[in-house]
Amino acid sequence: MTIPTIAGRRFSVGKYEIVATPIARSAHMLRYTVFLDGKRIGAMVSVPSESDCRFLEAPPPVPELVPWKAIYRPGRPRKDAPPRNTEPPPAPREELPHGLDLPHRSEER
Repeated sequence: MTIPTIAGRRFSVGKYEIVATPIARSAHMLRYTVFLDGKRIGAMVSVPSESDCRFLEAPPPVPELVPWKAIYRPGRPRKDAPPRNTEPPPAPREELPHGLDLPHRSEER
């Protein structure tokens, strides 16, 4: 026993001719092949609109791929960069409450 499938059909959308044929081993899916002046310009699985057909006829230009450069390593220091300072930066004076004296730095630690 085989699965009953939907019959194919043929229709037009604007100047484009669409031929719907059943997809193999599928009960309800159709492949919509788009023709322009008897020449096949593409195929879709969903029902194409006129804008879809125009896109198949003249797709927009695709920009070139930018090659990945091993030289660009964001967040990593250069080979000749000095080592980072591990001490926290001093607190800004503007954020201290009024009247609070800063301790003077001594040589003892």
